[in-house]
Amino acid sequence: MSDFVDRVTVHVKGGDGGNGAASIRREKYKPLAGPDGGDGGDGGSVIFVADTNATSLLDLRFMPHRSADSGTQGLGDYKDGRRGADMVLKVPVGTIVFTAKGAAGEQKRPGEPLADLRHPGDRFVAAKGGAGGLGNKALANRARRAPGFALLGEPGEERDLVLELKSIADVALVGFPSAGKSSLIAAMSAAKPKIADYPFTTLVPNLGVVMAGDGRFTIADVPGLIPGASQGKGLGLEFLRHIERTEVIAHVIDCATLEPDRDPISDYKALEKELAIYADELDLPLGAIPIAERPRIIVLNKVDVPEAKELAEFVRPEFEEMGLRTFVVSTASHEGLKELSFALMGIVNEMRERVQAQEAAEEDERVVIRPLETKNRRRRPNEIGLGFDFDIEREQDADGNFWFTVTGEKPERWVVQTNFDNEEAVGYLADRLAKLGVEDALRTKGARPGDEVRIGRGARAVSFDWDPTIAAGAEMLDGTPQSSRGEDLRLQEGAGHSRRRTNSERRREYHEWMDAKAAVRAAMQAEHEAGHWSDPTVLDDPEDHTSLIDRIGENKDADGDED
Repeated sequence: MSDFVDRVTVHVKGGDGGNGAASIRREKYKPLAGPDGGDGGDGGSVIFVADTNATSLLDLRFMPHRSADSGTQGLGDYKDGRRGADMVLKVPVGTIVFTAKGAAGEQKRPGEPLADLRHPGDRFVAAKGGAGGLGNKALANRARRAPGFALLGEPGEERDLVLELKSIADVALVGFPSAGKSSLIAAMSAAKPKIADYPFTTLVPNLGVVMAGDGRFTIADVPGLIPGASQGKGLGLEFLRHIERTEVIAHVIDCATLEPDRDPISDYKALEKELAIYADELDLPLGAIPIAERPRIIVLNKVDVPEAKELAEFVRPEFEEMGLRTFVVSTASHEGLKELSFALMGIVNEMRERVQAQEAAEEDERVVIRPLETKNRRRRPNEIGLGFDFDIEREQDADGNFWFTVTGEKPERWVVQTNFDNEEAVGYLADRLAKLGVEDALRTKGARPGDEVRIGRGARAVSFDWDPTIAAGAEMLDGTPQSSRGEDLRLQEGAGHSRRRTNSERRREYHEWMDAKAAVRAAMQAEHEAGHWSDPTVLDDPEDHTSLIDRIGENKDADGDED
């Protein structure tokens, strides 16, 4: 089995963001001295990097599930969580990243192209890490001076991708099976491809580096083509993707073949027909030159055989009349290889300059239209004059049940960040949605209190019955600022704890306490002046049946005198 892999399906997941901390600073005589909860750390991202040392996608074939580290949770004392480490995956230069199409359990197909890593060092964030949740120190404001909640971390992006390798080679060798392409690479470079005397020996593309004086170029051996390859015959067009990035196409023609109905001219025309069919299906990258416009050369091979030498010399003028540079070579005797190497080097240098200039021109034009490709930009003002970052649709099922679906980056992200076990956090979410304009938009769409509203779609959707507030609604006309919704559980009576008193309540209770103390002092002073404290025979409290005076009085009644 070959260890060359040029197409894989991978599942990537960014790290989850850490939760924010809901912590309160502890100080003497200050039970709620202020929030000091830190933010959660961001999750790491999965990043593909084009590396010249990577030659295959084999590592991703054996380990197709890759995920980055998650961020850690924030702590008290203003300590933010640690950011998760990125997962950096090195891929060969020439790798294209596609979305994966196909149902679950089926083999994935390339979908929309996402990135073209055709230069060393090119990077693509395949799965972005989730943002860490804010701690309560970042959520404090004049309305909530000591929030009893924090935001949850966002989950990392997760998706399936298809990676396809299109080799970056300067020259592509195409030809019928057993035309001598592998032998030509072995003779011109240090590559050691498999060579045998039967068709389809080469099952995967081979790459070799050719030195020509001070210059150097790469040459690729594409597995053999036959007529009908576009309909799936032979190896089909599976490996022709590796010639999409080449500057020169070299037709290697076997002049020593013994097959009937084959000659160099018919072989060349048959291969060009298959290439034309394949070229019509290509979506070339930015600045690429169409296959039909790339220079061709003809390599008449195996001229060490006398009959092949004679045939090559016979058909050479006919190729030259077509405007094709033709070389007569032999991989066995190395005849004509030096001339072929230097000729290819010259053509490659010319094409490199042309491709570089065309890429620069295309890049300049791309800068002009780039703002139009920016996603998630704010929408135009709608009928109520607000610019929205969300959409609202009224949906209905077959039974007549209807609901309103709210979609948008901000509302869906806020829902993920909310801890629905905390009433104050839910109130904070309601305030954010109202400020964004969701409640006003729901009224415009015809929503009424009690209607079902869903934020988001799929597994992360949150459904609730709509309960609007006048303070957040369009009918609020007096300009009164909206108060924060949601109760702080720490301030509610219950679980043995009393709610935190306001300053006015503290002052009122203090004055009541001081007035009670003054009244007690006045009563004690009056009793002292009346001699109640010095004369034990005076009964201070007639209702006190446990006092010594009371017991003395009882003894007198019983005996007639004191005991």
